[in-house]
Parts: sequence; structure tokens; C-alpha cells
Amino acid sequence: MSDKGPAAPGFKERAKEELKDFLHISLYLALLFCALVLYTKMVLRQNGVSTENDTLNYTFAIVNALVIGKVILIGEMMHLGKRAETRPLYQTILHKTFVFALLTFAFHLVEEWVKRVIHHEPRFTVWDNMHLETMIARAIVILCTFLPLFAYRELRRVLGEEKLHEIFLAPRHEDNPSLPARS
Repeated sequence: MSDKGPAAPGFKERAKEELKDFLHISLYLALLFCALVLYTKMVLRQNGVSTENDTLNYTFAIVNALVIGKVILIGEMMHLGKRAETRPLYQTILHKTFVFALLTFAFHLVEEWVKRVIHHEPRFTVWDNMHLETMIARAIVILCTFLPLFAYRELRRVLGEEKLHEIFLAPRHEDNPSLPARS
């Protein structure tokens, strides 16, 4: 018998877990981004502005969710925010929220640069076409979106997936000693 403990997960298991993680993150982001599209549409309609290309707007929201979901997984593979995991939980959550928001912003800048190259526009005009109000609004949306996402992910890391699911999904009564009884 070996003293090495359980074997490390194989490629299939890791790929399956990563896909599951990607789908959870992307679904969460897609729901929030589509809700923002709907809210924007309603505000514009109330102000007499007609909205067209609804399908396109929702498609962009879903594609953005998929891209940002992959950006988050890439950041985690690069061990971004790993050093903060020894700090108190709230600090780890805030640190990762800001680090991954910055990573997302960097990917956004690269995306804008690539768009300009594809459309034969001057490459280094990315900053010229960005408005401060738009950048601040995007940053606030991303921070507000990432905060609960990383809170959940850090709780899952600290407690373990089974314990977290038990806390969120199991009925809370006295015969379950690991959870507080209802008052």
C-alpha cells in the first residue's frame, strides 16, 4: 500500500470540474448581464427611446458572460489572488474581487484593441474612445457582480462544496446538528 493518499484527479475529472465551474460562473454572469439588458431596455422605453436589436443585445450579454467566465478561470489557473487566501475571509473576497475586476478590464482593453485592428482603425485609440462615465459604470457593475460570486467561491473553498451545499440547500431543523435550528 502507498502512503501517498488519494490519487490526484485525472484529466477527465479535472476537465469535468472545470467545465462545471465554467458553466456555473457563466450562468450567473449571463443572468445578471441579461437582467441589465432588460433594465436598460425598460429605462430607454420609459424615456421614449425605441430599442431595437434586442436579440443581439441579449446575445452579446451571453457572449460576454462566457468570455468573462473563461477569463476568471484563466485567472484562477494563474493563481491570481492566491496569496490573499491566508487573510481573513472578507479580505480574501475583496482582494479577489478587485484583482479579477482588473483582469477583466485588461481583457476588455485587449478586446477593444483587437476590434480596432480588425476594422482597420488606428490601434492606439482605445483610450480616446472610452468615456470616463462608461468606464466607471462598467467597473461598478463588475465589482457588484463579482462580490457575491467570489464570496460564494471563497466560502466553497473554505467550507468545502458538500458543506456549503448543505448549508444552502438542507432544511434547517433541530434533527440536523450541523446546522442551526430555526428560531
